[in-house]
Amino acid sequence: MYLTFLQGFALSITLIFAIGAQNAFILRQGLRGAHIFWVCLVCGVLDAVLILAGIIGFGALAQSLPWFETAMRYGGAAFLLWYGWRNAVSAWKGGSSLEAADGAEQSLKSTLATLVALSLLNPHVYLDTVVLIGSISAQYEDRVSFGFGAVTASITFFFALGYGARLLRPIFANRRAWQILDALIALTMWTIAIKLVFF
Repeated sequence: MYLTFLQGFALSITLIFAIGAQNAFILRQGLRGAHIFWVCLVCGVLDAVLILAGIIGFGALAQSLPWFETAMRYGGAAFLLWYGWRNAVSAWKGGSSLEAADGAEQSLKSTLATLVALSLLNPHVYLDTVVLIGSISAQYEDRVSFGFGAVTASITFFFALGYGARLLRPIFANRRAWQILDALIALTMWTIAIKLVFF
């Protein structure tokens, strides 16, 4: 049971560790100190639901719907292009991120709406959680322990990233650092969008 838990944990942490739209958003919120707990919690809950769906067999259902992958791919790409554009404008103008960090911040409702869109409009999320983790869990007799390990890894990673970002705050006291971060986030979003459409 413990070994199965660790294998689920290791697989999930490996899949989630790569920087992507969701992780970039959490990092930015962590640096700004805005709604960190709720952002990390919602990410963890979304991952847990998708992993559970994969383990109980939703992966097979998703594969049987030919329009699902295409709709998610193009919808996700469009959203990522728009969100990348917002960060690119922020990088170009400079200062907006620092102002947000110091004072008027995005509302919790707006923040979570953006987060849910970033999370659920990315087909890779479904491939990693529902399809990949779901199909691999079928190899284990104790699928519950495997799934619990995968969910634990996701939640641990999100909270570590969100709250660990504060260690980087001294660097981001510099206006230029915020502009570089916004530019890198924009490039990340656009790269993912291009991959979704052309690869």
